[in-house]
Amino acid sequence: MITITTPIDGAILNRHDGDEENGRLTTTVRGRTDRPESVLVNGVQATVQGNDFQARIVLTDRRSTVTAQVGDETCSQTVLYDRGSFKRYRFSLDDDIWFLRDIAASRPSSLFENPYMALWRRLHERYGTKVNCNIYFQCDGFDLTMMPDVYRREWEDNSEWFRLTFHALQNEPKEPYIAAAYDEVAHDYDLITNEIVRFAGESVMNEFTTIHWGEATRGGCRAVRDRGIRGLCGYFVMREGVPKVSYYLDGEQTDYLGTHDYWLDTSEDLIFIRHDIVANNVRPEDIRGHLDRTAENPQQRDVMEFMIHEQYFYPEYRAHLPDYAERCETTVRWAADNGYEPVFWSDGFLGVPE
Repeated sequence: MITITTPIDGAILNRHDGDEENGRLTTTVRGRTDRPESVLVNGVQATVQGNDFQARIVLTDRRSTVTAQVGDETCSQTVLYDRGSFKRYRFSLDDDIWFLRDIAASRPSSLFENPYMALWRRLHERYGTKVNCNIYFQCDGFDLTMMPDVYRREWEDNSEWFRLTFHALQNEPKEPYIAAAYDEVAHDYDLITNEIVRFAGESVMNEFTTIHWGEATRGGCRAVRDRGIRGLCGYFVMREGVPKVSYYLDGEQTDYLGTHDYWLDTSEDLIFIRHDIVANNVRPEDIRGHLDRTAENPQQRDVMEFMIHEQYFYPEYRAHLPDYAERCETTVRWAADNGYEPVFWSDGFLGVPE
């Protein structure tokens, strides 16, 4: 028997996983075998000590198969290479619907007369921030069919930095897709996406989102993957031994994402990206320290996913945060001060130009 222990299947490797030069990553593959014989890894002779082996191999392609062989037995795993990785970030907004309701009701001459949209344009103008807005179909007294299409040109003109995508049908109940079948998620995704395209145009669509509560069945996630979603964002934490805000992933996969930027589920061809901060949960004075600690880990340094929930912006919300804008600006200022570039994960390979 032979197994590869590092990197795991679906690992996304970058410059912190070896020596990168001229688009080539030299990285170490480790594993175990119960046969004290010669081991080859992608044709490279491995060093064997007892039951452990390791070999240095070179990756050049975005997607590679790593194969270890001893005698007539083989073990293969798939890895992605984040070639040319650099420090980059995206800001995502969850639970969004109220700003669209307000725009539909007040019919301003510009989207950016709306205070929520004005905040994000200000951050874009100051820091270049790129924003992905994950929206509901409906809230009390409003749904997306009521959103006028008169702002479509303005949405399209700003799609280089502000995009919209599916989140859920509505805010309640909690964890709406934790047991949902493929067809239910597909229905809600199509409902929202058709309206986005109608009132804002296809250019505002994005290929990465967060499903409400970060919980969904494998079938539900397959439904959005089949419709063009390439990746999902979540917390990927274990609570009392149970994966939470981790979609359908098991404990081992959740633990891995808890200490890494990203991972590919090769069985579904779906990328998962870990949120690095939920800004409504961190006081402004603690944000820089929180992000500094996160960036200390090379495996969490390059890809920063910032997130905040819409409802905390509004004074009428029971948990309103008067310092909402400060939290957002402190987060993106940290990124700018530390050399991070704003990107969309759907552009190129996770923000890295192809």
